[in-house]
Amino acid sequence: MTAVLNQTWDLDVFFRGGSSSPELLAQLDQVERDLADLMEEARNLTARPEDWVGFLDRLQGAVERFSEAASFVYCLMSQDVRDRQAVVLFGRVQQSAAAVRSINAVMEGRIKTFADDEWQALVSHPRLAPVAFALNESRRRAADQMETSRELLANDLAVDGYHAYETLYTTVVGRITIPFDGKELSVGQAYNRFSDPDRAVRQALFARWEEAWAKEADLIAHALNHLAGFRLGLYRHRGWQSVLKEPLELNRMRQETLEAMWSAVASARPALRRFLDRKARLIGAERLAWYDLDAPVNQATRNVSYDEAAAFIEEQFRQFSPRMADFAAHAFRSRWLEVEDRPHKAPGGYCTSFPRSKVSRIFMTFSGDPGGVSTIAHELGHAYHSSLMFDLPFLVQNYAMNVAETASTFAELIVSSAAIRSAASREEKVALLGGRLDNAVALLMNINARFLFETRFYERRAKGLLSVAELNALMEEAQREAYADGLGVYHPLFWASKGHFYGTDQPFYNFPYTFGFLFSAGVYARSMAEGPAFEERYAALLRDTGRMTTEELAQRHLGADLTRPEFWEDALSVVLDDVKEFLRLTAE
Repeated sequence: MTAVLNQTWDLDVFFRGGSSSPELLAQLDQVERDLADLMEEARNLTARPEDWVGFLDRLQGAVERFSEAASFVYCLMSQDVRDRQAVVLFGRVQQSAAAVRSINAVMEGRIKTFADDEWQALVSHPRLAPVAFALNESRRRAADQMETSRELLANDLAVDGYHAYETLYTTVVGRITIPFDGKELSVGQAYNRFSDPDRAVRQALFARWEEAWAKEADLIAHALNHLAGFRLGLYRHRGWQSVLKEPLELNRMRQETLEAMWSAVASARPALRRFLDRKARLIGAERLAWYDLDAPVNQATRNVSYDEAAAFIEEQFRQFSPRMADFAAHAFRSRWLEVEDRPHKAPGGYCTSFPRSKVSRIFMTFSGDPGGVSTIAHELGHAYHSSLMFDLPFLVQNYAMNVAETASTFAELIVSSAAIRSAASREEKVALLGGRLDNAVALLMNINARFLFETRFYERRAKGLLSVAELNALMEEAQREAYADGLGVYHPLFWASKGHFYGTDQPFYNFPYTFGFLFSAGVYARSMAEGPAFEERYAALLRDTGRMTTEELAQRHLGADLTRPEFWEDALSVVLDDVKEFLRLTAE
C-alpha cells in the first residue's frame, strides 16, 4: 500500500452538505411521511399473509432509509461535537425512531390477536418464511407488552423523557474540555493520553480528568437517575420483574448463559490479579492505579503510521480470509474510516452501517500505538459482519450486540496474535502481550465492574434517587470486586465518564462485550485448528446472527452449549495462556 491514505471519512457520498444538506432534509421528510402512512396500515393488518407481504416490504424500505439518515446524523455529531445543527437533526431522528417503535407496537398488538393456526399459516407463506424468525420474535415480545394504546403513549413520552436524557448527556460531554499541557483537550483526546508511557503524565492528567467530571457530576447524575427511573417505571407497568429481562431479550440470550459466563469470569480473577501485580512491578508502582490500566509495560513497541497499520491489518486478514482482506483494503481506499487526531471529535470509537448504500463507516481517533491498530481491526470486523448480511431481508439483518462483538473481537485477535508472533525481541513480545492482556482486563474486569455497578444501581434506584456520593461509592465497590482489589487508585466517577450507561437503545451496555470477547476466543481456536476450511463456516455463522438465538447459533455452528461453564472455561484458556506466557517472560 504505497499511496498515503486519507484519515477522514467520506460522508458526502450519502448526503452532500453535512448538517445543512437539502438531500438529508428531504429524506427525513420522506421518512416521516412514510412512517405516518405505515402506522395507519399497521392498524388495519389482518391475518391474511398477502397483507403482510406488502406491509413488510414497505416497512423494511422505510426503515432502511431512516437508518441511512440516522447513521449520517450520528457521524456528523461524532466528527464535530460543536455541530449544533446535527444535534437538532438528531432530535428529528429520535422522533422517527419513536415512530418506528410505535409502528412495531401496533403491529405486535395485531399479532397477539391472531389464533395459532392463523399465525402458522402466515409465517409459512413463501414470501414471509425468510423473515419468520423476526416475526415469531415479535409475537413472543407482544405477549409481554402493555395494551397497545399504553405502549404508544410510553413511546411518545420517551422522546422528551427517556431518550432526552441520553441527548442531555451527549451535550454535557460535548462541552467538557480538560486543560492539560497548555492545551484544552476534548474528552476523546484526553482519554488517549492515558496510554502515555510517563506515569507522572498519566497521574497529573487523571487529576484533571476527575476534576472535569466532578464539575458536571450533579447534572450527569440527574440524567442517570431519571433515565433509570423512566426505565423502571415502564418495566413495572409491563409487569416485568427483572431489570435484565430487556437486555437479555435484546441479546437473544438466556439468563443461564449469562450466569455461566460470569461464573467462569470470576474464576479467572486470581490469574488476572497476578498479571496486574506483575505489571505494577514492571512500571515501578507498588500497585496499579486506574490511570495505569492502559499504560504500556515498556516502550519496546513503536508507533506506526495509519498507512502502516492498514497494510498490516490487510496482510493478517489475508492469512485467514482473502475475502476479508479484500474487504478491508476497499474500506481503507474508499475512505470508510475517520481516524484523524484533532480537536472537537467525540470520544470512543464505533462502526455504523448504511444499509441502503450497503456500506459502513468507522469512527475513532488513531494515535499510532498497537491499541489503535487493534481498534481499527475491531471496527473493521463489525463492518465485515454487516457486509455479509446486506443481501438478506432487512428484518433479519438485526443481529444482537453480543454476537456483533464476536466478529469485531475475532478480527482483533487475528491482528494481535500476528503482532505477537512477529515480535522482534523479548521486550517487544512482552509489550504486545501486555497490551493484549490489558484488553482482556478491560473486557473481563472493567466490563464486570460496569455490570455489577449497574445491577446494584437499579436495585437502589427502585427505592429512590442516588446522590453523586452514593453513585461514587457504588462504583468504587464494584471496581474493587471486579479487579480483585488489585488497584491502588480507583475511578469512582466512571459512572459519569462512560457514555454506555446513558444509551437508551441498549440497556446494560456491558455484558455483551464480555460475551463477544469470550465467544470469539472459542471461534478463533476453531479457526486455528481447522485452517482455511473454517472461512466459509465463519461467514455462515455471521450470516445467521440475525435469525437465531445465541444458544442456537453456538449449537448449530460450534456444537457448543452456552448454558454450561465448560464452554466459557475453555474460551478463557486463551487468556490464561497469555497470562502464563507473560509471567514467564517477565520472571526475574
